Amino acid sequence: MAQEVTQTVTPATLDSGNTAWIIVATVLVLMMTIPGLALFYGGLVRQKNVLSILMHCLILTAVITIEWFAIGYSWVFGTSFMESGSSLGAVIGGFDKVFLHGITLETLTAGNIPEILFALFQCMFAVITPALIIGAFAERIKFSGFLLFSILWALFIYNPMAHWVWGGGWLQQMGAIDFAGGTVVHINAGISALVMAIMLGRRKGYRTTGHPVTPHNIPFVVMGTALLWLGWIGFNAGSGLAADGLAANAFLVTHFATAVAAVTWMSLEWIINKKPTVVGICTGAVAGLVAITPAAGTVDVMGAFFIGLIASLICFIMVAYVKPKLKYDDSLDAFGVHGIGGLVGAILTGVFATQFVTGADGVQGALFGNWDQLLIQIIASGASIAFSAIGTFVLFFIVDQLVGLRVSKEDESIGLDISQHGEIAYTEDE
Repeated sequence: MAQEVTQTVTPATLDSGNTAWIIVATVLVLMMTIPGLALFYGGLVRQKNVLSILMHCLILTAVITIEWFAIGYSWVFGTSFMESGSSLGAVIGGFDKVFLHGITLETLTAGNIPEILFALFQCMFAVITPALIIGAFAERIKFSGFLLFSILWALFIYNPMAHWVWGGGWLQQMGAIDFAGGTVVHINAGISALVMAIMLGRRKGYRTTGHPVTPHNIPFVVMGTALLWLGWIGFNAGSGLAADGLAANAFLVTHFATAVAAVTWMSLEWIINKKPTVVGICTGAVAGLVAITPAAGTVDVMGAFFIGLIASLICFIMVAYVKPKLKYDDSLDAFGVHGIGGLVGAILTGVFATQFVTGADGVQGALFGNWDQLLIQIIASGASIAFSAIGTFVLFFIVDQLVGLRVSKEDESIGLDISQHGEIAYTEDE
């Protein structure tokens, strides 16, 4: 008689260290949208439109949070369609986690953290991604059109893309590397920003009156940049879902690439325009933050140096030369910085990924002989560009027909603060 062998399976135990770190990281990512992005974008617009920017960031934080827990999390990280073999599993995960159905306080996920915390952490990514697009259509969009477009965009563009890359979809299965959002967040939002800017049209007087559209509050821009830089630590270092060496490396390369990019942009301005500007160094820092995002879990300091340098150089060319040449009105350079920076970072991840960070059995890039990874990164970037561009074009047409997107010339002249919200940011002394 064969002896029976009984195996005891030890249940997973919550890791309090990882859980504490991801709670902090979640707070940091929330801070990126409010008040980080709100101040950064708010300072760049004219005084008559600052409240509209703050309102956009605040309302997206609210409505996208509701959308995310109602259906978004299930669409991205649900498993019912994939497990059933349905062809829909290639696009969305399923409806099994709607309103976090079936997830308890004891349900753990990667890193042995509560799944409810993971869902909340991912919620902050879902919030900031459509908020980035605000920079493309600032100062000329109807609030009702903006709100409807943003909700539909989160549902039908962000959620499928996040599932493809992070939720077990076809790009993840292909082996695409996107540690914290190069394709899902920055290329996705940046390409949509370009489409929106072109379809909405240029602001009244843009590059025709001889008067540049100047930022109304550069200290706001600096404060917003500082909060984004700080919050990005949670964005990137938190994406490993653990308090470990990978998180430390992600923190290191994020900070280093940002520093390199900021200095590069400042130096280019100093050489070309003879004066380094505060807005310039802030823009360079954000370009570095964007570009290192997909690579933060796979590159070392050397890779971070070149990603920061190259991304800042290319984004500078896009903002300073390409945009004026083509005359599209990407108001706050959402495409030039986030779209292009995300694209550069996603592709260079396929160059600089190293087993020094990923481990002996981990991925590596073309610099170390693995050209296949570079090809995969290019395919993932191309898929993100195509899906985002086509989806945004369709959503623009639908929303424009339903409620309209462009404000009237009179409302634009008055400013969105008064015409859309009935308020002014600064009272005048009598």
